[in-house]
Amino acid sequence: MTIKRRQFLRTCGLTTLATQIPGFTAQGEPPNTIRKPPRLQVGDTVGLIAPAGIVDTKDIEAAHKSITQLGLKVKLGAHILDRYGYLAGKDADRADDLNSMFSDRSIKAIIAMRGGWGCNRILPLLNYSLIRSHPKILMGYSDITTLLLAINARSHLITFHGPVATSTWNQFTVDYFQRILFNGEAVTMQNLNPSEVRVEIIAPGKARGKLVGGNLSVLSAMVGSPYLPSWNKSILFVEEIGEDVYRIDRMLTQLKTAGILNQIAGFIFGQCTKCSLGDEPSFTLIQVLQDHILPLSIPAWYGSMIGHIKDKFTLPIGVEVEINAEFGTIQMLEAAVSLV
Repeated sequence: MTIKRRQFLRTCGLTTLATQIPGFTAQGEPPNTIRKPPRLQVGDTVGLIAPAGIVDTKDIEAAHKSITQLGLKVKLGAHILDRYGYLAGKDADRADDLNSMFSDRSIKAIIAMRGGWGCNRILPLLNYSLIRSHPKILMGYSDITTLLLAINARSHLITFHGPVATSTWNQFTVDYFQRILFNGEAVTMQNLNPSEVRVEIIAPGKARGKLVGGNLSVLSAMVGSPYLPSWNKSILFVEEIGEDVYRIDRMLTQLKTAGILNQIAGFIFGQCTKCSLGDEPSFTLIQVLQDHILPLSIPAWYGSMIGHIKDKFTLPIGVEVEINAEFGTIQMLEAAVSLV
């Protein structure tokens, strides 16, 4: 009887310990296993939050119209209209809105209202275990890059670099959104009109890897933090707006000296909207990209439908893709959502 009791206590102790150390989860799966959120269906409810810059009632009205036209319902974050300086509320409140949306069983997807600045401030306040245990679609771009990368890294959840709620929901944007998030298709993304958004090849070739990226200035500001995913053999995509070329050079140099560029298998620069050469003598953007990327001997190009533009891809962060620099294509090799 004593032996059986000791065995029981030993077994219980190991079970308790297993739930507290890396390598085990409550679901019995390795903690690094990537989780895919359930797909969207007509009639589902989407949560709208403002984790960064200020929004107003007109923004919400426009977003509500765009989202409901997709056959979805809308639920607003409790603090979506808050104001705190240039932020949409205090850090704790903005973080609480995001945590609450993940814990709310009626919410099937979460879309940020807009970017701006502020997401980096709430990273320590997010409940990454809660988020992992309630996988949902999270989407946005620009400053929302911070949340997409951090949650992918810490919660091991596929996230989506795509339109914010106040974006232009035109046919191009809606088509990719629906095919990837409703239908669960593994699509091939390619520019709609090459004459308007021309692919400029930096280095030809094909490569496979996990798709990772977002806004370049936001990404570079996260370097050195514990909120970035693995870069090993990844496909890095970036985009930017309103930056002089020398600043692009500075940010890429930061990624290089941090050891990020040397790890990637492929590189895509989407759009650099309203970027200028500046007043001083300058390189062109392509020259800067060539300086940094050509020595890596990886497939790379400039000019994908990614960034502060009307026609946008929906890019699943953490999904395996194959790129072709000659044609500027991003081919998903797996669905980004769970169809069950």
